[in-house]
Amino acid sequence: MPDVNQIRYYHAHLYYDDASGLAQAQTLADACQARFAVQVGRFHQQPVGPHPRWSCQLSFAAEDFGAIVPWLAIHRGDMDIFVHLGTDDDLFDHTQGVIWLGQSQTLNLDMFHRD
Repeated sequence: MPDVNQIRYYHAHLYYDDASGLAQAQTLADACQARFAVQVGRFHQQPVGPHPRWSCQLSFAAEDFGAIVPWLAIHRGDMDIFVHLGTDDDLFDHTQGVIWLGQSQTLNLDMFHRD
């Protein structure tokens, strides 16, 4: 199990399903990037990796969690957001180190299972 000192970053994955949701995610990501030091990833229009829906990843430093996550919670509208910590343990990060803003989703964790 990782130690709190091993948290190097956080990811917030904005989930959406259609062109309208994509536009909402782009607006939220732009507003977040204008206010905070976040890196905005690609806006996927298909499920990617463990994510069951279209998504965009926002990456930010661990020390910015306390400012960014509450802001996302207030400004997300009806968008579901999956937030997870970043350590060297991807399975832990995507199962135990998570916060859901909105409705939780079932992730495809097959890629993270240990041998």
